[in-house]
Amino acid sequence: MTMRSSSRSITFVHPFSLKGLDGTQPAGTYVVETDEELIEALSLPAYRRIATWFRIATVPGKPGIAETAMVDPGISQRLWHATVRYRRLRHDVGIARL
Repeated sequence: MTMRSSSRSITFVHPFSLKGLDGTQPAGTYVVETDEELIEALSLPAYRRIATWFRIATVPGKPGIAETAMVDPGISQRLWHATVRYRRLRHDVGIARL
């Protein structure tokens, strides 16, 4: 089975909580890693998301020390879209204020 992994950074401007994580996390930038497997029965290459990992710094200011928690595989895409919508909203509001 062919696998691939990707990661992206997501910035939260407010404290947040997610199913799969213990407690409320502080605002900041987090890394979300996604593992996917190739669906071999199709004529075109297609991948299915099988796991999403959320990296949480356990010691503030020490980026090498982190805890990783498995979260809902669809969370990465939803968080990314929410971040993009937030950036667009801030940008649009900023233009309106000029």
